[in-house]
Amino acid sequence: MKPFILTPFILVVLAGLYACQKEVTFENQPLMIDQRLQEKAIRLAHEWIIFDAHIDVPFRLSQKTADISRRTKGGDFDYPRAREGGLNAAFMAIYIPPHYQKGGAKARADELILMVEGFFNQWPEKFTPARSVAEIRANFAQGKISLPMGIENGAPLEDNLGNLDYYYRQGIRYLTLTHSKSNLICDSSGDPQRKWNGLSPFGKQVVLTMNRLGMMIDVSHASDEAFFQVMQLSAAPVIASHSSCRRFTPGWERNMSDEMLLQLKENGGVIQINFGSSFINNDYLRNKLARERHIDQYLDFHNLQQGDEAARQYIEKYHQENPIQYADVSDVVDHIDHVVELIGVDYVGLGSDFDGVGDSLPYGLKDVSGYPNLIYQLLKRGYSEADIEKICSGNLLRVWSEVEKIAQQLQTKG
Repeated sequence: MKPFILTPFILVVLAGLYACQKEVTFENQPLMIDQRLQEKAIRLAHEWIIFDAHIDVPFRLSQKTADISRRTKGGDFDYPRAREGGLNAAFMAIYIPPHYQKGGAKARADELILMVEGFFNQWPEKFTPARSVAEIRANFAQGKISLPMGIENGAPLEDNLGNLDYYYRQGIRYLTLTHSKSNLICDSSGDPQRKWNGLSPFGKQVVLTMNRLGMMIDVSHASDEAFFQVMQLSAAPVIASHSSCRRFTPGWERNMSDEMLLQLKENGGVIQINFGSSFINNDYLRNKLARERHIDQYLDFHNLQQGDEAARQYIEKYHQENPIQYADVSDVVDHIDHVVELIGVDYVGLGSDFDGVGDSLPYGLKDVSGYPNLIYQLLKRGYSEADIEKICSGNLLRVWSEVEKIAQQLQTKG
């Protein structure tokens, strides 16, 4: 048998193959790193507590019932998708629309609280109540999803401080002081008429009473004046359960300004970033407002109402011809970045507003299965695992713990 000889031709071919292999490996390296980060994000999402401060499931189900223990066709939340996304705890928003401020607000709140309690009775192996930080952690250890409750809009208090104690006993652990209209507690960021120039006299008593009870004060929707007055009065840190940064939506008071964020740090509170495209992307917000103006002008010119068939057909055609360009999960991370750069990583969390912001959610965060996409983006930007865990739940749990501690101190003093 002749010995195998590496001829010049074979050497050239082998050298070329080796070079190609090196080139392919080098070119694919970013893809391999990216895949590893995605896998890591999924793993971390299922190792940590992910705690969303604001999900509007009760309002959604009051409009159209659904079995959220199974995957639903509509909506943003159900048990299978929550498990897929690693969601372990979510405040159920007991949302009271402003028109109930004229009457019926307490009855409406009681109705929605009973709905959430029904989740625990129907599906006890899946959903469970949580009235303290200790219960959140215990439920997580048992593999159940905690659904604490917060009332969105203080109208159900109906000018009676005793109702705060009533709702605390019902399991309410935060109160959003107002919504899109000023109420008996304070002025709203969405209402051009400022009745109180911040907090009402009753509202100031509400703040102090919430401190004593151990109920978190939620400043989302409050006017700037009301926010700063809460900062002066509250002995406990506060939350903004579903707000984002005004830095990206100049002039829109619903989001928080840098001055407010700096004050929030002094207070020790936390801003929970809202995922809605209007909250995080100014181009989307301006486009949305322009589309709404166009439709209003068209309907007015043609003497049509929203519910008319001709109006429905035009609106549907207009939307088809002018598709919406949603924000992206990276826009949410931009807001997190801004908070971290301005006041630090200890003061930011997640308050998606799932089932509350309608068809405006960003690409990559269309429902509760998307939290790993957010973690992946944070990993890509160099956040440490410890800091990402703070964002996912640690910061909100810290604030809640501090609110509990201060309430105990105030109650002990008498």
